Amino acid sequence: MKKTYTVSVFTENSIGMMNRVTIIFTRRHLNIDSITASESEIKGVFRYTIVLRTTKEQVEKVIGQLEKLIDVFKAFAHEDSEVVHQEIALYKIKTGALTNGDVEKVIREHHARILTVDPKFMVIEKTGHVKETQLLFENLQPYGVLEFARSGRVAVTKPMKEFSTYLKELEELNHKL
Repeated sequence: MKKTYTVSVFTENSIGMMNRVTIIFTRRHLNIDSITASESEIKGVFRYTIVLRTTKEQVEKVIGQLEKLIDVFKAFAHEDSEVVHQEIALYKIKTGALTNGDVEKVIREHHARILTVDPKFMVIEKTGHVKETQLLFENLQPYGVLEFARSGRVAVTKPMKEFSTYLKELEELNHKL
């Protein structure tokens, strides 16, 4: 049965790493719903957060393939119930929509905020899950959405074992070999 998984891949920051990571999904004909990359809590270690819908067996195979890559320290897969996640969305709409108090009501109802107001446009920010950011997009459509951008998922795991613990275990294992 297919489920949504959040895959966290911890790597060195090397050229072409994103390509090497994504090609593993491509080879298995798995579609990536979103991908984000940033430095992790450990200096010099980068984290890719990848969201996809697949089976448990497929995601386990992907984790195994990812961990065989040079420059990958560790990869994890978590179901939605095991992570806390959010996305950020930006909406650029015509400033003329402000003359109508309805757009401000929509912004407040969705717990969004106005980031900037220009004579021709304004930018609104909403943080939340995909369904929430999509609903705000749909509610802003009548006011003239000029641009819309949504980030990929940013997630932290609920289990308490920190990545630094895995790094220490990996170093100890390497010293024994």
